[in-house]
Amino acid sequence: MSELLPGGRVFGMPTHRTARPPRSTPVRTPVRLTGRAVTLGLTLAVLAGLGWAAGMIYTLIAWPL
Repeated sequence: MSELLPGGRVFGMPTHRTARPPRSTPVRTPVRLTGRAVTLGLTLAVLAGLGWAAGMIYTLIAWPL
């Protein structure tokens, strides 16, 4: 690939990779915390869904005809 300079001249892009900046925190820490929060949220959502379904079934069974 190439880039245009303001004068309309073209120059080649570098082909080497630069060094990554050092990380200040370990990679695993945020991932674990996020994973735990997501797991907890999904567990609570499943429990709420099961409770809602059980309540609807109870309502239909106990509904006065």
